[in-house]
Parts: sequence; C-alpha cells; structure tokens
Amino acid sequence: MASEKNLVIGMFGFGVVGEGLYKILKQTPSLKASIKKVCIKDTKKKRNAPAEIFTSEKDDILLDPEINVIVEVINDSKAGYEIVTTALKNGKDVVSASKKMLSEHLAELIELQESTGRSLLYEASSCASIPVIRNLEEYYDNDLLHSIKAIVNGSTNFILTKMFEEHLNFKEALLLAQQLGFAESDPKLDIEGYDAAHKWVLLLAHSYGIITSIDNMLFNGITQINELDAKVAQSRGLSIKLVGQAKKLYNGKIASFLLPQFVEQTDQLYFVKNEYNGVVIESGFSDKQFFYGKGAGSFPTASAVLSDIGALRYGYRYEYKKKNQHTAAQLSNDFHLRVFISFEDLGNIPKDEFESIEEWHSGNERSYLIGTIPFTALYKKDWWKTNNTSLILMPNNIVEHTELIELKKMSLSLAGLEI
Repeated sequence: MASEKNLVIGMFGFGVVGEGLYKILKQTPSLKASIKKVCIKDTKKKRNAPAEIFTSEKDDILLDPEINVIVEVINDSKAGYEIVTTALKNGKDVVSASKKMLSEHLAELIELQESTGRSLLYEASSCASIPVIRNLEEYYDNDLLHSIKAIVNGSTNFILTKMFEEHLNFKEALLLAQQLGFAESDPKLDIEGYDAAHKWVLLLAHSYGIITSIDNMLFNGITQINELDAKVAQSRGLSIKLVGQAKKLYNGKIASFLLPQFVEQTDQLYFVKNEYNGVVIESGFSDKQFFYGKGAGSFPTASAVLSDIGALRYGYRYEYKKKNQHTAAQLSNDFHLRVFISFEDLGNIPKDEFESIEEWHSGNERSYLIGTIPFTALYKKDWWKTNNTSLILMPNNIVEHTELIELKKMSLSLAGLEI
C-alpha cells in the first residue's frame, strides 16, 4: 500500500464548487490537505477567504514546487485543458470537474497520464455527489457489465419534474429552474443535452473502455418535449426522463445513446426527481444496483472533488483497465430502437424507415406513432429534431434482430395514411 502524503493544493476557480471545497477542507483537517493558492480572474472581488491566497497569475500555482495537486474547477474548457496538461507535465497530480474539457480531450489526457506517471481524477465531472466513476473503474468487470443507464443532468430533470408534477409548460419550468439556480441564464448546454452528453462520454469510458466524443453520439435534450407528450406519458403511468444508456448486445458490441425516455414506475429512475441524479448498473452476478444523489450544487460537487483529493494521498490513479483489455469493446450501429414520435405533419416523418408500427394516433394539431426504427435512421440525421417533431424512447427500447420478427407480426401499415 502506498504511503500517505501531505497534499498542497493550488486551485483554479473559486465559484460555487471552489468555494464549497475551501469550506469543506477547513472542516476536515484529518485529510492532511491544504489550499496554498487560488487563481481567479478578478482579485479585487471580495470573497469568503483570506485575500493573500488569491492570485491572477497561473504560474504562481503551476510553477510552485511546493504545490503537488492542482484542482481545476473553472468553466472555460480551453483554459482548463491548458492548465491540466501543464500541471501533469510539471509533475503535479490533478483533480478536475470540467466534463466538457475532459470529454473533448479524453484520449490525449489518458495518454499524458501514462507518459507522465501522474494522476488525473474527475469524479465530480459526472453525477456530482454519486461515486459512480470509481465504482465503474474498480468494481465492475467489463465482461460482466450488462448495462448502465443514468440521469446525469439535474437541470433537465428538474424541468421535467415540474412539467409533470406541477403541470408547468416547458418555458415556465425552465424559468423556475433559472430562478432557483439549477439552470444557467443561457441554458442551452443543459436543455439541448450537451452537458449530459459530455458526462456520458466519461461514463462510457469507465463502463466499457470505449473512448469516443459527443460528435459520434446519438443524443438530444428536452427542448422538443411538449404537452401532448406529457399527457400520453401520464395516461400510461409513465414519466419522461433524459437518460443515458449503454447495453451489451448479443454480438458483444455496445449500444449507446442519450435521449428522452418514457420510464415505467417499476424502474428506479422513475423516482429520481428535481435536481437529483440516478444511475442503474446491471451486471452478471450482482443484478441491478442503484446509485442516487444530488447531481449539482456547491457541497455535493465539492464532496466528489474532496474524495478524489483523499485518494491522491495514496497515489490512486485510474488504470483504464477496460480500455486496455486484449479485446476492446466496440460501439454498435446494428440494432433498432422502439420510439414514440409526435409531429404536426406526417410528410416530415420517413415512414419507409420504420421496421414496424405498433400504434398510430391522428389528432387535429399533433399526431403520434409508436414504432421500431433502425438506429442508423436516427444517427447523424436530424429529421427527428426539426419541424416541431418530438422523439422519446419507449421502455424496453433496444430491439435486436432476434426480436424483430415478433414486432413485425404486430405491425400496422402506414400505407395511405394522411393527416
């Protein structure tokens, strides 16, 4: 076992997470970790910490030989990447919460860790207070991990909860989320799914060893979800959640996507509400395990940073064991998805792409159908995001070739249907 060492921290950023970490460290002297310097943009701004620990010069931290840990909790992904790479090259371990920066540069950051022998930990980047990354890294073997699905964005989950439980429309729920600090004044990264997608890149790497990017991911946010969708869900006893999902198929490859889903009451994610996150992991012998906790906020996120700092006392590193296995896991495009699609004009829906249609409902203003469609009919295509079209996955949404025959038997024909 590695011997325990004292940690001298240089921190970049003193916002919600940075200040939360400062307060927590003051209350945990047993950790043997202290913040020596904090780099911020405006040194004149009054902050809840002694003025002498602040600097606006990054080299005061990066070139200080006494500082052996860099904590990076800023919003600028470009600057964050420069800080993290410089720190690793200078022989310093790093803890980061910047999911966008990490997901955009994961491959080169893994390589840099290997070449420098330093550690980059980032538990706080996904699901805040939930210790999911280290559990995936250490506890679940790739061969036995059947699936992982998760709600990883608290802002969108809060908005959807308010739409369902208080019957607010999307704009009203978004405004409330902004007023309570759960969504930014510019909420695009949250509501269009980008924040969740960046987190999903990281979880996929630690689940199955797959290194990818959001450019190669099928994902969407919640901006298209409308009142008809909510009414259909409620009439069936379902809720709507933005869920990342990865599952091992019969061929050994991995199906992965992040999309709005109808969630049944028997699903643990059904009860994940407001700003909370939830993760369901299914493996060969432990069956399903459920992780639940706050996905945002000062202390919840800072607690994950603190956990990583504590692990550095003993020289902990991610080993990326699943990435380095002899037979690396691969993403698959060879499967189908069961989808609910609501729309205004049937002419905007590629009817011929569907393998089967289970239900069809025509309305005066909006209509909807439920059917099975190839993954490739959605991947890198945008018809399902345009013309006021809404796509939501059904429960039990992944359909493999062996299951298509039964669905075809129950299929309805769209031939000749017009609005």
